[in-house]
Amino acid sequence: MSTERIEALLREHGVIDGHNDLLWVAREKVAYDFDRLELTDTEMCRAIGAHTDLPRLRAGGVLGQFWSVFVPATLSGSAAVTATLEQIDGVHTIVERYADQLALATTVEGVRRAQEQGRIASLMGAEGGHQIDESLGTLRMLHRLGVRYLTLTHNDNVPWADSATDEPVLGGLSDFGREVVAEMNRIGVLVDLSHVSADVMRQALDVSTVPAIFSHSSARAVVDHPRNVPDDVLARLTGNGGVCMVTFVPKFVNADFRDWDDEARAAATEQGIQDDDEDAFLERYRVAHPAPVARIADVVAHVEHVREVAGVEHVGLGGDYDGVGWLPEGLEDVSGYPRLLAALAERGWSDDDLTGLTSRNVLRAMGDAGLTDAEEARA
Repeated sequence: MSTERIEALLREHGVIDGHNDLLWVAREKVAYDFDRLELTDTEMCRAIGAHTDLPRLRAGGVLGQFWSVFVPATLSGSAAVTATLEQIDGVHTIVERYADQLALATTVEGVRRAQEQGRIASLMGAEGGHQIDESLGTLRMLHRLGVRYLTLTHNDNVPWADSATDEPVLGGLSDFGREVVAEMNRIGVLVDLSHVSADVMRQALDVSTVPAIFSHSSARAVVDHPRNVPDDVLARLTGNGGVCMVTFVPKFVNADFRDWDDEARAAATEQGIQDDDEDAFLERYRVAHPAPVARIADVVAHVEHVREVAGVEHVGLGGDYDGVGWLPEGLEDVSGYPRLLAALAERGWSDDDLTGLTSRNVLRAMGDAGLTDAEEARA
């Protein structure tokens, strides 16, 4: 497939990726010291294990990035809120530091203005309902600071919603959870259904009157993992107008890797490894028990399944770069999007199809959910 064709498409349209955890890497590795994580220096960023920097974003054809202002569920209450504010401050810091290359965006028009200026649109999403500490006022303040999606849970339940990877307590959303979804619709914060239980997915779609998104999830029919989206939920995106932004995480896209990951985590549990030490254990485990290899073809299978079930207007990309230790061959960092698009083009995807996947679909969902200059002016 013509490299020139993909490069031309990305110059005009570009990728808007749904989820990138660079800001958590910046917090954990360098305490937000961007002299030590210089985003114009690929070698420096690679040296600390970062998948993301400005040259590689350019090479990947990235038009806009939803930066995750994630904090782990081990932080709760006011500590989670404080850490979230520090993460948001981290985004504002990089936008100011690299003002010639990045632009803060909160609306569809903001993304377009950044594109016209030759800058990468920087959007924000909070990855877990614990980050609002059961407060609609906190939710509204995160919106005022520029956050434009909230993932209803992370890996653990919150008091008002069940997580995909925790034992169900509520069987979906509580009454307050429904209030949260309704308030997000009202103020213009996208409802992000990645990480939530299938019951929460369904009930949130019952409540939501505007498009919802999955910022970084894949298809459960292809790989049976609770973080992936069942077909009945994917089918509902057609009526809702939402978008499933397919992720690249190996255990979500490759069944053999999922099985390896399950075995490795079971071994960690048997040895009494705590959550904070689990990643280091998995690295050691991988030496003695090599992990299967995920490939671009695995991601292609999920993209095509979402297209088949939800429709071509309801699929996007959410790589989860800097949020995972391993990635598929060919998609090891944010420069890899052109290789994925080329693989899809070889399977018959038209330029119009690819444009929807890269950015048009999520921009349409944003607009329909009220993330526009006009709606912000009325707020």
